[in-house]
Amino acid sequence: MKSRLLLKELSRYTIGTYADIIYRNALLYPDRDALVYGPDRLTFAEFNDRVNSLIHALKSLGVNKGDGIGILSWNCMEYVIAYGAALKGGYVISPFNVRLQAEELAYLINYSEVNTLFVGPELVEIAGSLKPYLSRVKNFISFESSVSGMAYLPDLLAGYPDEEPDVQIGEDDPIFIIYTSGTTGLPRGALYTHRNAMDNTRTFVIMKALQREDRHITIMPLFHIGGIDNVNVCFYVGSSNVIMKFFDPLATLQAIHNERATDIQIVATHLAALFDLPEFGRYDLSSLKRIYYVGSPMPVELLKKGLSVLGPIFLQGYGQTESGPNLSSLPREDHKVLDKPAKEQAVLASCGRPAVGVHMRIVDDSGNDVEPGEVGEIIVRSKHTMIEYWHKPDDTHETIVDGWLHTGDMGRYDENGYLYIVDRKKDMIVSGGENIYPREVEEIIYKHPAVLEAAVIGIPDPYWVEKVHAVVALKKGASLTADELINFCKGRIARYKAPKSVEFMKSLPKNPSGKILKKELIRDR
Repeated sequence: MKSRLLLKELSRYTIGTYADIIYRNALLYPDRDALVYGPDRLTFAEFNDRVNSLIHALKSLGVNKGDGIGILSWNCMEYVIAYGAALKGGYVISPFNVRLQAEELAYLINYSEVNTLFVGPELVEIAGSLKPYLSRVKNFISFESSVSGMAYLPDLLAGYPDEEPDVQIGEDDPIFIIYTSGTTGLPRGALYTHRNAMDNTRTFVIMKALQREDRHITIMPLFHIGGIDNVNVCFYVGSSNVIMKFFDPLATLQAIHNERATDIQIVATHLAALFDLPEFGRYDLSSLKRIYYVGSPMPVELLKKGLSVLGPIFLQGYGQTESGPNLSSLPREDHKVLDKPAKEQAVLASCGRPAVGVHMRIVDDSGNDVEPGEVGEIIVRSKHTMIEYWHKPDDTHETIVDGWLHTGDMGRYDENGYLYIVDRKKDMIVSGGENIYPREVEEIIYKHPAVLEAAVIGIPDPYWVEKVHAVVALKKGASLTADELINFCKGRIARYKAPKSVEFMKSLPKNPSGKILKKELIRDR
């Protein structure tokens, strides 16, 4: 790396691209940890070198700027190297959900049009079985272990130079496709460019007030926009990222303790799982400055426990795969209300106010803006909204109308501009002609001291058309009957909103991000 003419070297790549950010970190913070993965550590200079080598290797395999590359793997250091090569080499990267079945993956990989697939060790078997159906994929490259019939990433890195590649990225070049489920059940890919992804990263830096000396624990899967978002923001400020393969409560506590981590992004079920560990109190978590919760609203009772035990270090973000994702933020300062009257504590149920650079409205079915306190659909616009659904123009035009992204989330706002998510539009239960929002019922259920996890869904009923059904997992050693929980709810919420039936499970189904999968609960009925 040429560093004598440092300022000249800093101008090598286009401003506003992640290629510029990766190279900047290598020049300015060469010896600082970029990535930690178990016992392995990679500085920013080493990361840049490996990214460069991989770009040269991919070019030799016929992969050129603008081509699609895919990743089918759990989190690992090599995942981030491949991702970095896409950012700097101009490839369009598609991270695939490792929990999908073979048929779903075959559809998604073909839909993405990738010509190269990186595969983690746990997914080698399924990737091998898919080879006959993936005619576009010319290169299979394995992570973490050598596999017959696939190139091995460390071998590729060792075989090619680490000099800067002769490639230039522009702000409007595509960068990645993140996949979500469509209304038909088929996945849809949200396409982003460097320009709108970078705008989102800047927004996230402001929301989190992240600094270079911070150390982030990544437990969110990197095929999720929340996982990628945290990698990008750590790149942007030059902070360190501790990569966990997946969420394991005990390993997460150990990593925070050992690495003196300052930041972690979680969903509500992660926090519940951490608190449910008998070993929780044995670890020093005093280094934490921020616990950023996302994915779905945090049950207020669980959040209050978190604030009592860990202090006012919580902050919340709201967003979607299609929205960049960052739309609104409830900062740490707004969580300092435990000693305030109940009216002021109500803000804990909010997901904050619109982020800088985000416009937000709440509208009725006719597109008219509703008054504060009334429920409607949340629509948003910003410079970091997705460009389009990949190869789905009709879906794009249906979702983005006159520049406004229709989220499908139902919410309300107060006179101070705080947003309250009521529920997904499609999750609303209509029982006996009354609209019932599951989240409102779930908040009551979580108040019961025996409840660990809860989800409320609507199921068919011959009289009510739909009835409120609660699916609940209890804390270790706790006991509770259906009648006890139903009566508990009836004493705290309108009787028509209370569950009419309750089902107990050892654990509720979740996606790799830890979000409870109501679709699976409904499908199993």
